[in-house]
Amino acid sequence: MSEIDYTDVRTQELIENLLKSGSVTVTFTKKDGSNRVMKCTLNESLIPSDKVPKGESTRKHNDAVRPVFDLEINEWRSFSWDSVTEVTS
Repeated sequence: MSEIDYTDVRTQELIENLLKSGSVTVTFTKKDGSNRVMKCTLNESLIPSDKVPKGESTRKHNDAVRPVFDLEINEWRSFSWDSVTEVTS
């Protein structure tokens, strides 16, 4: 079985579509070296209304990092594409 390249744009687009359609579990290595398993989404119907972004973000866009809504802590978090080790939906 071949390794999945999560830095590949096509792979990221597939994952983005999964995130927009529902809940996805992303496993990645944090900057401190520990592993993190995060149940997350970009589906606005799963995000509390007070946490849904209003309009365009003022934050600088970084293609290497994906902000997502963490469904377990009800907060926005992000991961680096190059740190992802597994994605399940």
